[in-house]
Amino acid sequence: MKPGFYSIMAAQFFSSLADNALLIAAIALLVQLQSPDWMTPLLKLFFVLSYVVLAAFVGAFADSRPKGRVMFVTNSIKIIGCLTMLFGMHPLLAYSIVGFGAAAYSPAKYGILTELLPPEKLVAANGWIEGLTVCSIILGTVVGGLLINPKVAATLLLLDFPLVDTHIDTAPEAAITLIVTLYLVAAIINLRIPETGVVYEKLAKNPVTLVRDFSHNFMTLWNDRIGQISLAITTLFWGIGATLQFIILKWAESSLNMSLSEGAILQAVVAFGVAGGSIWAAWRVPLKESLKVLKYGVFMGFLVIILAAFSKDNFHDYVINLGFLQVPSYLVFTYIFLITIGWMSGYFVVPMNALLQHRGHVLLSSGHSIAIQNFNENLSVLMMLAIYSLLVSLNIPVQAVILMFGCFVIVTMSLVIFRHQQNQKEYDSLHLIGEEKVLHPT
Repeated sequence: MKPGFYSIMAAQFFSSLADNALLIAAIALLVQLQSPDWMTPLLKLFFVLSYVVLAAFVGAFADSRPKGRVMFVTNSIKIIGCLTMLFGMHPLLAYSIVGFGAAAYSPAKYGILTELLPPEKLVAANGWIEGLTVCSIILGTVVGGLLINPKVAATLLLLDFPLVDTHIDTAPEAAITLIVTLYLVAAIINLRIPETGVVYEKLAKNPVTLVRDFSHNFMTLWNDRIGQISLAITTLFWGIGATLQFIILKWAESSLNMSLSEGAILQAVVAFGVAGGSIWAAWRVPLKESLKVLKYGVFMGFLVIILAAFSKDNFHDYVINLGFLQVPSYLVFTYIFLITIGWMSGYFVVPMNALLQHRGHVLLSSGHSIAIQNFNENLSVLMMLAIYSLLVSLNIPVQAVILMFGCFVIVTMSLVIFRHQQNQKEYDSLHLIGEEKVLHPT
């Protein structure tokens, strides 16, 4: 990999670390404000709203200037959102500002990969980026959970500036203060990302023209026989993943009697599995064989259904001795099961992501194709989180929600596989790839 790739990875790590730690701190802030339960998943909904609303514009912005500079500007917007939450703005509104920065950050982050690296490096690059991102999710949720822990928070609140009243008096506020420093580190690293020398000519600036171009590009990608499959999979995956974050928190409280801080650790466990699956895919799946991993999406749905029946009460009260550590039996099996779900998710989504990036780069431009991908993925997130919030507001048991969720995954993934098989009946997949120069461009 080129040296600039490692700067991209480092910047992404710290920025994603802060995003995920901030989510836990924002949830704790909502609890502190005694907000209703259905408002918690709306945090993520407000975060991803900008991805949908600004989709027609952020791609053009990412392609209009060096992407390292774009990442610096957009990361600075995240800092502003974090500070507004710290100084009293409602968590939903403040987190939406962070989402605004993230929406503009994403096309630059992924778009620069297609500018910096050759096509044969994209699966590996995506594997490492996704693996590192998931590691940051793991650490971010753990850090967020630790920072809101009463004992840790009490220690942090003892640290203060002499003769200055910072008005930081609660655990969430102390956590947010430290999270701001993570965003600052990411912003500094953004300045070290090299320019690729790629210049996109004739970029439109008129909003009407941008929306019209976005609509055309949207249809171009969805009408492409390879693009539509990879786009459908990534769209479903991110909607599923965002909802699963909150389902696991609720399930941990209901089935395992865990607190928010402890439930955040389970989110990290799933993310650990995703990281492993992502890295395994980067090592084992070449780009031209990426469509062979579709079946793992169906398997993941069956595992989610099993999760509905999983409870602390299913296990006898005994401890497993791991030598240096003694862990309750139910917790060991919970970790193994959640890691397996995460592993399967990472293994099938990374090749799809790489295939979609390359196909979008061939048909469109890097920034525009990533903006379309973000639009679809986050529209899925909005819809699924809205449905989940409705189910929570109706007091439907989390086990029933998990069962419906797992069935939805199985049905939708099966439909995508069926669609791919129909495409193959019209065109042999390898012939199509060679003919259209998708995976082996000259």
